Amino acid sequence: MVEKKNPGDKTLSVASSKTMPIKRGGVEQGVVRQSFSHGRTKAVVVEKVKRRIAAPGDARPAEPVPAATTTAPARRAPGAGAATAAATAMVATPASAGSQRMSGVVLRTLTDEERNARAHALADSKVREAEERRIAEEEVRRRDDRESREHAEREAAETRKREEEDRRRHEEETKRKAEQEAKKRFGEDETKARPATAAATRAAVAAEAEDEEAPRPRRGAGPVRPAAAPKQPARPTADRRRGRLTVVTALTAGEERERSVAAFRRRVQRLKGHASDEPKEKIVREVTIPESITIQELANRMAERGVDVIKLLMKQGNMAKITDTIDADTAQLVAEELGHAVRRVAESDVEEGLFDAADDPELMLPRPPVVTIMGHVDHGKTSLLDAIRQANVVAGEAGGITQHIGAYQVTAPARGKITFIDTPGHAAFTAMRARGAKVTDLVVLVVAADDGVMPQTVEAIRHAKVAKVPMIVAINKIDKPDAKAERVRTELLQHEVQVESLGGDVLDVEVSATKKLNLERLLDTIGLQSEILDLRADPNRPAEGTVIEAKLDRGRGPVATVLVQRGTLRTGSIVVAGAEWGRVRALISDTGAPIDEAGPSTPVEVLGFGGIPEAGDRLAVVDNEARAREVTAYRARQKREKMATRASGLRGSLEQMMSQLKTTGRKDFPLVIKGDVQGSVEAITGALEKLGTEEVGARLLHAAVGGISESDVTLAASTGAAIIGFNVRAHKEAREMAERVSVEIRYYNVIYDLVDDVKKAMSGLLAPTLRETMLGNAQILEIFMVSKVGKVAGCRVTDGRVERGANVRLIRDNVVIHEGKLSQLKRFKDDAREVTAGQECGMAFENYQDMRAGDVIECYRVEQVQRSL
Repeated sequence: MVEKKNPGDKTLSVASSKTMPIKRGGVEQGVVRQSFSHGRTKAVVVEKVKRRIAAPGDARPAEPVPAATTTAPARRAPGAGAATAAATAMVATPASAGSQRMSGVVLRTLTDEERNARAHALADSKVREAEERRIAEEEVRRRDDRESREHAEREAAETRKREEEDRRRHEEETKRKAEQEAKKRFGEDETKARPATAAATRAAVAAEAEDEEAPRPRRGAGPVRPAAAPKQPARPTADRRRGRLTVVTALTAGEERERSVAAFRRRVQRLKGHASDEPKEKIVREVTIPESITIQELANRMAERGVDVIKLLMKQGNMAKITDTIDADTAQLVAEELGHAVRRVAESDVEEGLFDAADDPELMLPRPPVVTIMGHVDHGKTSLLDAIRQANVVAGEAGGITQHIGAYQVTAPARGKITFIDTPGHAAFTAMRARGAKVTDLVVLVVAADDGVMPQTVEAIRHAKVAKVPMIVAINKIDKPDAKAERVRTELLQHEVQVESLGGDVLDVEVSATKKLNLERLLDTIGLQSEILDLRADPNRPAEGTVIEAKLDRGRGPVATVLVQRGTLRTGSIVVAGAEWGRVRALISDTGAPIDEAGPSTPVEVLGFGGIPEAGDRLAVVDNEARAREVTAYRARQKREKMATRASGLRGSLEQMMSQLKTTGRKDFPLVIKGDVQGSVEAITGALEKLGTEEVGARLLHAAVGGISESDVTLAASTGAAIIGFNVRAHKEAREMAERVSVEIRYYNVIYDLVDDVKKAMSGLLAPTLRETMLGNAQILEIFMVSKVGKVAGCRVTDGRVERGANVRLIRDNVVIHEGKLSQLKRFKDDAREVTAGQECGMAFENYQDMRAGDVIECYRVEQVQRSL
């Protein structure tokens, strides 16, 4: 609705959501210039509306207006100001209609929708103003809390500073009194002028710092407030925007301006910066120090600067760089000097808790016994095990002798499962037999009834006694005509093995592997002995075991034959054995079938190692790969250090140094050994080391498991060594390379032949023996002087014969005064090849003339005899 009073007036339109254009009469304009930092200014146009004074004839009764419409709020939202002003200006009541008519201005009546919209706008404006007021009060409260905390921190820092100064002042006073007392005691009259104390100096510095920290007056501002005010009173909400230029601030430009929020923040930051310059309290840390540590690592663990650590070492007379390694004692001195606590650890601590964890007796269950079959070579150990297993392992062994250690599991009809370990009987496999006796519960000593007790039988008895395991004697080959079981029992008495039939406690069984006699009785005896031992284990704990054999298989990689002793080994477990670790990819039983887990006393082949572990290494399951890497890295480092020490020839004792001097001129026979399994390589290495003497010995450049590769040929070519392959063959590339560089490769499958050939080759390096053969004697009758020849002895051969060019000795009064050779031998005036007994001849010596009548000449021949080991 639009109404017009006069044609020249502007249109007056009413809308609930739009501004109302009004006549701009009675408005004064002015320009205010605002100044900023760095010389910047800004001109602002300010309008001032004059209040109209009503004429006496226009007086009308005042209408009540709500307080919210007459009082301007402290703050408004930018978008709500226009709507609020319009709503405030145009709120009307029905009583105002008469006043509108009196003033001559006719306005339309507001509808209910417009009146409700304006009421809602007023309510929203009040809510926004209350929210802004609450936010402002919350920020003021937070600022006051922050300032109170900062004030408390400053007071605490000043308190600590005063306490430190009092302590130092007390120490200096005590020191001064002690010096005065000492001067009085020694009668010194003159006292030296002392410089100002450190406390006075610090007080002066603190005073200067306080002067500098005093706030400087700002240009155009009022009086400066003190910088260390503990707490500022809460400011009203309208003062938060004291830095902005508004109409109010422009009209009150002459009044005092307060500091802006940015200035306040800079002041707080400056105070915090000064507080950070104060000395911090020393933080004492517990430093873990290994056997050796670098200076950089030590500084990091102490949270100290590396420069400070190096300075401390230099004061101790140790010039070092930050990358140098120091021992644990020096590191402990440095850490304690810097005020830290020290905890010493050793590198071997990484193996703590890996083995021999205690089991709960309530969780332990019966387990199968582990039985090791031992005895002399060719006494029928493997044949007896084949008869029990109903297999034919002997047919697969070269030469019909066992050269590998095997583990099998047999199910007895009445006694359940029994685990058997078959060991070689040859003398070279002593270490294998020792390993078998170490992991076993029982030892079955196999003795041939027709052969009796032999050297390896005695060795097996010794291994069983060292391992402290019970023994069962199996007298084999009783089906032979010349079998004498009683002789075997009697011979065992000489080695302190007394069987039950002779009043002892050792069980014995007469068996025959070929006829399969008394095998059930042997199994019953083993089961009875295991029941007495009461063998138990916890199958639910992490697995532990022993590597019985290890090899490198083409297509499967490193394969280790493991006897699980405690716990259960499962696929996917992370295992550690010696210096190698890996994740179990597959488990193969003794029958060749894949299995998912292996319980206690179960032999199993483990696939998944990163390298070939050594036979005899203990196997354990760890939690994660990091622990496995840590343990194997430590063991590999120990192994390298041991090999380096052995190669360097450093010896500690006097006896070792003397033995080293004796072997200085020793000739070496270099060899590269490659075998099929770790146990065979170990046996070959031990057998070849026993062949050595003081003059010649086998020097093993490399001994490992696997086929002969190009790197082996390269090593042999550079050192002039021969390559020996035991049950392995050379790769095609290695074989062609060996032919090009003339490196000899020999293959063996029986350890007897290998040892014999190496012994013959080493015998060729021995120096031959010189043997003297006596030819005859002659006596000097007269000495003749011959021109161009010198002295010639006229002699008569008394016995034997004298040959030209033979070795002679000149004996005078039974004392040898010269050894040499005959240069001339004459019979009458002719040269003679030899002169026999009873004949006279003339002799001349090489480079010797002092001969006399009556001397005896002894003639002999030197022969070289080849030696052998």
